Amino acid sequence: MIFVDACFGKQTPYTPVWMMRQAGRYLPEYMAVRAEAGSFLDLCHNPPLAAEVTLQPVDIVGVDAAILFSDILVVPNEMGMKLDFVAGEGPVFADPITSKADIDALLGGKEAAERLTYVYDTIRLIRSSLSSDKALIGFTGAPWTLATYMIEGQGTKTYNVVKKLIYTDPELMHSLLAKVTEVVKYYLEMQIQAGADVVQIFDSWAAALEKSKYFEFSWNYMKEIAGYIKAKYPHIPIIMFPKGIAGYLDDIDGDFDVFGVDWSTPMALAKEKLGDRYVLQGNMEPCRLYSKEATKECVASIAQTMKDGRHIFNLGHGILPDVPVENAQYFVKLCQELSRRD
Repeated sequence: MIFVDACFGKQTPYTPVWMMRQAGRYLPEYMAVRAEAGSFLDLCHNPPLAAEVTLQPVDIVGVDAAILFSDILVVPNEMGMKLDFVAGEGPVFADPITSKADIDALLGGKEAAERLTYVYDTIRLIRSSLSSDKALIGFTGAPWTLATYMIEGQGTKTYNVVKKLIYTDPELMHSLLAKVTEVVKYYLEMQIQAGADVVQIFDSWAAALEKSKYFEFSWNYMKEIAGYIKAKYPHIPIIMFPKGIAGYLDDIDGDFDVFGVDWSTPMALAKEKLGDRYVLQGNMEPCRLYSKEATKECVASIAQTMKDGRHIFNLGHGILPDVPVENAQYFVKLCQELSRRD
């Protein structure tokens, strides 16, 4: 698979490309399936329909890898927290974590991971239909990002509840992170056993933490997960995507293969700091997709920066719902054409 080869830094005919959130609302075909499924969570729990929307961007947009359609919050949901998606608010946990007793009440380890059968069934369905030359990416949220939702109860702009815990009761925070980490290890392992060719760990809220606290409360747990998976499945590439930590790159380390570069981090900086140790992924600003001219300018720049480096094209975060499909197709084709080596 060209994508797997690229993840391991091998020479490929061109630089492969995929997009975060590529199975989503910008595709009319996705919206039709979503209407059939009911709610967003219903779609996540419906393996045939989740598999269908996972495959759509491969066929419609031409990306080089499919990424499992699911949500990071199915993990705390199956650990025992009731999850609802509220119109205008997004995901909401009605009873956030506030105490050690709440943490102790959560299911942990393999027991919680085994409840995510619909995810593994979806992966098996995708892999049975996906072309053998296309990779399937499994994923999880990083423990820090998951724990933030679990403590805040929903999305946040200030992170004051979870950060208060970090500074006033770090032991309690670490106990939650450790429990989530154990579930995530088994979760990724079971995704691989079901047929995932690559796994990515999303740390969407990495930028909420100052540097020393980021490594203590997030990166070290991500490293632990990557080390666990790499030791058991060395043939499976691992992608790390911490969003918004350009200032912390000097201290990034760990046993993984690909570092996802967000759009706020200059690719040249990431290459200077990390390019000798990791394949880099990214990092076009997603809003450039509104303009083909802006897309071409950025893709050409990234291609030039990475022409002698190891690289996978992607956006620097997820594709937005109102991006024209033809612009997404243009981006994918342009990445493949500008990087062609044969």
